Amino acid sequence: MVSGVDQGGSAPVFAASVQVDGDHLRVVVTGEVDMATADTMLQIALREPARRLTLDLRAVAFFDSAAIHAVVRIAERFPGTLAVLPSRQVRRVLEISGLAGQDWFDPS
Repeated sequence: MVSGVDQGGSAPVFAASVQVDGDHLRVVVTGEVDMATADTMLQIALREPARRLTLDLRAVAFFDSAAIHAVVRIAERFPGTLAVLPSRQVRRVLEISGLAGQDWFDPS
């Protein structure tokens, strides 16, 4: 598990954990994905050998353009085998950016 800074007992600004099940990698991200943390999310998603990836962003509270770029790079690495599970905030950002129509976007 990779964690961000703990701000006086409140939830971490960023945290990511990895679960591996055979050739399926699940990366669960919480907190804020921004210019300071997007590359960490990208590196975590790409460091384990896997054929399929689920990027669980349902606990992400903030998602900026650096985060969008990281997700697009992850999608390039996992064509047809990526599923992105968005929080309400992530869903909105991906809708505004025109990426909600991608095959990896899983709004359910």
